[in-house]
This record gives sequence, structure tokens and C-alpha cells, in this order.
Amino acid sequence: MATELLCSGLKKQPLLFTQRARALLYEQLTAWKVDGEVTDVAQLLLSELVTNSIQHAYVPAGREIGVRVTRAEGRLRIEVADANGEQPAPRSARAEEESGRGLALVIALAERWGCHPRAYGVGKAVWAELRLPEAEL
Repeated sequence: MATELLCSGLKKQPLLFTQRARALLYEQLTAWKVDGEVTDVAQLLLSELVTNSIQHAYVPAGREIGVRVTRAEGRLRIEVADANGEQPAPRSARAEEESGRGLALVIALAERWGCHPRAYGVGKAVWAELRLPEAEL
């Protein structure tokens, strides 16, 4: 099962896009009867992946940032696609830096994560997976 969110006007209101994506994720997880810690971690992962796309991706018209959430084979997968083809790489943020820890959070919280070329377009999709508890399968 999958749900998708595409957003235009991103550069004008990136915070609203992140909030809307989190709200839609919450609605979908509720519909799938996924709750508790999985929902909390999923929302944090989504926020980090979307924020990275907003900060680092070039978003020309027609190549918007997209969010896809799937549930299959006991896993929840959160995927954020953008028009930047450069693969993300973890880095070590210095103590005084206010950013640079997003991918480290994704690595720490996700069971698996990765990146692949964007389907049907230019760029890439970065994804993170969480294992669903048995009761939520």
C-alpha cells in the first residue's frame, strides 16, 4: 500500500510543506492502524528527509519534491524525491553548528536507509525504513 504527496510552491513556504507532509503521514499511518513509537519516529524521519531536500535540492517547475510512504512486508518506507541527483553523505557536524545532523538522525533511527535514482524523472529519492510491530502488519 502506498500514499504520495507532491507539493508546488515549495520555495515560498517550505515550513508549510513539511507540516503538511507530516500531517498526511499521520493520517495515513492512522488509517493503516500504525501508532505509538513507529508513528513518532516516522514523522521525525520524514521531517529530516524533507528538510534535507528543501535545503539541498534545486526545485525547478515540474520537478517538485515528492513524498511517498509505503507499507509492505512488515516495513514502513518513507521516501523523499527531489531533482538533485547528488547522493547524500553523512557528515560530522561541529558542536557549534546548528545544522548538519539530519542524516545522522536518519541513520540512527531507521532500520535501513538508502538512495536511488528518481523514478520517472531527474534526481534522486532518499528513503528510510522502519520495521512494523507484528500487531501492525
